[in-house]
Amino acid sequence: MLPLCAAHLAAAAEVHGAAFGVADLLPAPCRLCGSRIGVRYPSGWSCAVCEWPYGEHPDGELPPPRIDIVYYLGFGDRVKIGTTANPRQRFAAIRHEAVLAFERGDRRLEQRRHAQFAEERAGSSEWFEVSDRLRAHVDVLAGGVDPWDRWRRWVAEAIATR
Repeated sequence: MLPLCAAHLAAAAEVHGAAFGVADLLPAPCRLCGSRIGVRYPSGWSCAVCEWPYGEHPDGELPPPRIDIVYYLGFGDRVKIGTTANPRQRFAAIRHEAVLAFERGDRRLEQRRHAQFAEERAGSSEWFEVSDRLRAHVDVLAGGVDPWDRWRRWVAEAIATR
């Protein structure tokens, strides 16, 4: 390690920031994903979550991207494992108390999860009795992150990569 005086350390930080950006709070939430975390470059800001250029408006004429998810909804001592590409619309039709977790995947992943937790399945429905095993799986998927924040990030990433 090379010891630097305060002036040279500041100069090195400035060069690094110009090349790689400096993490900072955005002046306002990202218009695409809603994150407040940004990266400041000499040329402007970008969102640290979805990399959308700060201040730019998403093209409202483009259709929203399709993001298939497997969702986990809680109701009492049961968990529903299902799939959708439009969670808000789908959840409006399902009685539930909590949105527990999301994971990216389609019907094939949903079927694998149904097989994985077949012992907990309530009849032939998509509802499963809560067990330690199922709870641990949902906790790992949730990872302490609001499922809706994860959903917004996935949508923002899909829009940004178009």
